[in-house]
Parts: sequence; structure tokens; C-alpha cells
Amino acid sequence: QVQLVESGGGSVQAGGSLRLSCAASGYTYGSYCMGWFRQGPGKERERVATISAGSSDIYYADSVKGRFTISRDNAKNTLWLQMNSLKPEDTAMYFCATVPQTQPCRYPDYAYWGQGTQVTVSS
Repeated sequence: QVQLVESGGGSVQAGGSLRLSCAASGYTYGSYCMGWFRQGPGKERERVATISAGSSDIYYADSVKGRFTISRDNAKNTLWLQMNSLKPEDTAMYFCATVPQTQPCRYPDYAYWGQGTQVTVSS
């Protein structure tokens, strides 16, 4: 079965950086869209970034463009999210997710989710 395990979260001051990773197993990782989502306290889930199987189709939410970078290594079954210039409004639980299609990856409903990793940004 599909398993996604996030790591790399923590507490940082505004302007700092974190690098999240997602280790995938139990499916043909290289054939699936992948994405990062987040949900802050009392807020709806937000689509942060998505990436296609071949990394040719990449989407970023306007709120993170220029600051976050999504990437993947299909040989290692790993997804990353490099987060720079962090802001307090980036504080949220960050989730790795996947959907069984290669592209497009922006709009599909993501079917499988990890447990999340907490990111807290203080001012």
C-alpha cells in the first residue's frame, strides 16, 4: 500500500529556511504526481506546490512563489520542499500527497497522504 512519510519540519525565525522531505513506498512512485499541501490552525488546506512524474510540470501557490522549491528524485522515491525566506504565515502542518497520474498535476484530487510535519515560523 502507498506510504508517505514527511520529515524536516521544525521551528525557525522569520527569514529562516527549512527543507522538508517525503519518503514514498508501496507504489510506482515515478509514475505519480506529487504535491505538498499545508493547513494552519483554523484554516483550510492549501495547495503549496505540485510536480509531475518527470518534473516538467511544476506549480506553486502565489503565496510561496520565489521562496519555495519543489523537487523529486524518482530513483530514490523522495520528494523535497526547500523553503526559504519563511514568514509567520507559513506556519502550518505540511503534508506530502500523491495521485496516480503522471500529469497534469495542478488540479487532480490527491488520493494518498502522509501524516504531516509541523513547520512553525516565529516573528
